Amino acid sequence: MSENFPRKAVVLASGGMDSAVVIAMAREQGYQVHALSVSYGQRHHSELAASDRVSSMLGAVEHKTVGIDLRSIGGSALTADIDVPLDAADASAIPVTYVPARNTIMLSIALGWAEVLGSSDIWCGVNAVDYSGYPDCRPAFIEAFEQLANLATKAGVEGAGIRVHAPLMRMSKADIAREGQRLGVDFSATVSCYQADDEGRACGHCDACRLRAQGFREAGLADPTRYA
Repeated sequence: MSENFPRKAVVLASGGMDSAVVIAMAREQGYQVHALSVSYGQRHHSELAASDRVSSMLGAVEHKTVGIDLRSIGGSALTADIDVPLDAADASAIPVTYVPARNTIMLSIALGWAEVLGSSDIWCGVNAVDYSGYPDCRPAFIEAFEQLANLATKAGVEGAGIRVHAPLMRMSKADIAREGQRLGVDFSATVSCYQADDEGRACGHCDACRLRAQGFREAGLADPTRYA
């Protein structure tokens, strides 16, 4: 594709380290990035501020935030008055930080915007190696959603089809940290914590914080996370 007609991609941007690396990867592959965040009633808004900041820093042509109210159905420590587990999570169970159908909803919004933009490509940062055990972070889910996208849309039926890219799927957090370093991602601008404060400072104890810290440690990189 020439510079006059760049490939467009909708990239889900959460404000965390994974989605930041995905934006950088899409840009490296020549995509014009349209970053999409979803304000779904999560505990804090600092991750949304981080999404906007990181999208701009990494060269997205625009960043859009769409609002939906998942607090109205609850069911998660991120959208209801349920304590976020600290320090020791039960690895055998899906944790209470799982938000029912969140990735399905976010990818559906991304799919709609991709159709409007005339884009065939949706990118997301789901990971099935160092993650919290959410069912909507598995390869089977991404494959099934791509099939749905191509059945349920005009772009899928009449156009070039829809592809869902999940380049971090089989990478460890250490691999992701190294890839981000290679691509020049400023991880200090990202927010991963499930209960970050208004300034984006992390608690250092939730599952997201522990996985992030482990990634930097195993990658042999300094942890740039700002802790409360």
